Amino acid sequence: MLSPQKSKEKLRYLEDRWDDQVVKSLDQPELLRYRSNLLGSDLRITNFGGGNTSSKIEEKDPLDGSTAKVLWIKGSGGDVGSIQRKGFATLYLEKLHAAAKRYRGVKFEDEMVEMYPLCAFGNNTVAASIDTPLHGFIPIDHIDHLHPDWGIALAAAANGREKMEEFNRRFEHRLIWLPWQRPGFELAMMLRDAVSASKGCDGIVLGGHGLFTWGETQRECYLNTLTIIDQLGQFVVQHVEEKESKLFGGAATTALDNQHELAIDIFPFIRGRVSVRQRMIGSFSNSAEVLRFVNSRDAAKLAHLGTSCPDHFIRTKIRPLFVDWEPSLKLSGLREKFEGGLEVYRQEYKQYYDSYAAPDSPKMRDANPTVVLIPGMGMFSFGKNKTEARITGEFYTNAIHVMEGATALGSGKAPEILPQAGAAANTEAFTVHENYVALPPSEAFRIEYWQLEEAKIRRQPPEKGLSRRVVVVVGGGHGVGQATALQAAQRGAHVVVADRDKDAAARTAAHLQKTASQEAATVVSIDIRDRQAIRKAFREVIAIYGGIDILINTAAVFPSSPDGVIHDGQWDTTLDINVTANHRLADELAKILREQDLDGSVVLTSSANAVVAKRGSEAYDVSKAALSHLVRELAISLAPKVRVNGISPATVVKGSTMFPRDRVIASLTKYEIKFDSQATDEELRGLLAEFYARRTLTHQPIDPQDCAAAILFLAGPESRCTTGHLIPVDGGLTEAFLR
Repeated sequence: MLSPQKSKEKLRYLEDRWDDQVVKSLDQPELLRYRSNLLGSDLRITNFGGGNTSSKIEEKDPLDGSTAKVLWIKGSGGDVGSIQRKGFATLYLEKLHAAAKRYRGVKFEDEMVEMYPLCAFGNNTVAASIDTPLHGFIPIDHIDHLHPDWGIALAAAANGREKMEEFNRRFEHRLIWLPWQRPGFELAMMLRDAVSASKGCDGIVLGGHGLFTWGETQRECYLNTLTIIDQLGQFVVQHVEEKESKLFGGAATTALDNQHELAIDIFPFIRGRVSVRQRMIGSFSNSAEVLRFVNSRDAAKLAHLGTSCPDHFIRTKIRPLFVDWEPSLKLSGLREKFEGGLEVYRQEYKQYYDSYAAPDSPKMRDANPTVVLIPGMGMFSFGKNKTEARITGEFYTNAIHVMEGATALGSGKAPEILPQAGAAANTEAFTVHENYVALPPSEAFRIEYWQLEEAKIRRQPPEKGLSRRVVVVVGGGHGVGQATALQAAQRGAHVVVADRDKDAAARTAAHLQKTASQEAATVVSIDIRDRQAIRKAFREVIAIYGGIDILINTAAVFPSSPDGVIHDGQWDTTLDINVTANHRLADELAKILREQDLDGSVVLTSSANAVVAKRGSEAYDVSKAALSHLVRELAISLAPKVRVNGISPATVVKGSTMFPRDRVIASLTKYEIKFDSQATDEELRGLLAEFYARRTLTHQPIDPQDCAAAILFLAGPESRCTTGHLIPVDGGLTEAFLR
């Protein structure tokens, strides 16, 4: 085994981030957490949510006070980069070893998972990972099982075992090789026997899978892992650089100059087609490595082979959809090529499922791809939320790195017997292209439709009412718009806070990111008086999420002047912002929704003033009356896919930009309401709101939250049969009763 000092001197690509000052006060479980977080902080070391770390730690038994050896291991579904102490499962090591007596062979290995809760130490209820026995039966205290691209490239190479021996000689290692075996109890027994038979080995390459490394201390384990991965990088990168322009068979086409703009043009179309069963959020990448792959001669063949590492295809599915398209500056023929390829993809996926499904297999999941590759343009990836969509893309980028490394390691014809072949699958079951070995479809299915994976999916919290939807809230920086954005995020939506006041929008979005997630909210600047500004803002949304599902507009203007006279320019501005701008928004959105061909929803904000005539507010009242009818007109023109509704609130004073201090004071004076001139803006607004409330049947001030609740009812699936309708939110204002 390498000494820590020798390991540290050999790093070229990775960084030793261990801080001796930080670890001084940490106990062993916290050192495991620290080690895990360091490893997960660099995606070259392991993928998000992938890999596993463990330590065997002496603990005091809470029942009898005796000393027991306890296996601490990352819990099922955890991420080593962000895991905390409470995320580790803990098991009595002696009990786990005793469970081996119950093992009846590979056909029955899934039943062993039921044994893990019986081995739990203390009152820990964290679900143990399927990797638990893999760590538990290796007789070393600290173990890392990771999926670095460089390591999987070796594991997925047809000459991987031969290249591993070359690597061992060059870097003075004693890695050993195991053929492909699905994670579980059988692989645990294989690991135990391999380490026992290879005294002095310092790591294991799992064919088609990943890497095991270890150490006698937390620090030694970290350094050995870091060193081996870094040196694998040196080894693989040298081969990649030697290939240069010949990687993936060389270039078949070049990237389009306007690739990003074209991606935005086509994104809603693609998103709509892959969302026919369940709505998806999108992400796009045109990184250098993605473009090099999609533009290459071998891209279609390699993509169709599928990925190798189980951590990859659980998210990317067995393979991506590669669109056989000749790049064009104007998307010529792309929609037709995509739809034709998508139909073939769905048929192949169903055939894949039907070929390998057993009577007790989970039902077939969505047959649509989660990764779409387009030559000249890049990669579109999809998931139930933005984070999953981005990570899916990152995982396929990892798969590209693996294919790059594996093909670069090749130097001739594949061996007659592949090193990945073993008891689980023979050589004939694997497919090889240019030295890259993909997992057999039968083994891929055993991972993707594993009952244990299904159980992991079912443990996830249920999705919320607006999950998977992109909601654009115009006017989201203040008042009703801000309240609507907050409630939409609470209901699971991806929220775009759009406002002319970008600073206010940014504050709202920052609050959403804290309460929901960092990627569940974003901000765009918008001026609804300008069609080009609207179009630009919508394209920004598409670039981030792939499309738009719901549009809400709360922005409006109430004209005023010192002498009470509304001049022609103010009339024009009022009608432009309160009426015409809503038409512009709907008109630009309609183009996107037609491309998506998914159900959509629009909610506009009218007013009780639309039916209540008042002195001094003619311009505003007329504009809102026109807007109310625009709701009905749009409901007709955008049917049947898009519903259009509105709300008609009475005066909402709280948080409204239409009630600056001078207007509030003018109103209080007009209604002869006493006030303290030193009072705050909100105190003055409260007085005015209470006055308005006394004129209603409920005597309740209208809060932004009341309007937001009505808006989101109309926007969401609860009102799927409602369109062309306006809901009053006026506390029971009798003057606004329709007559």
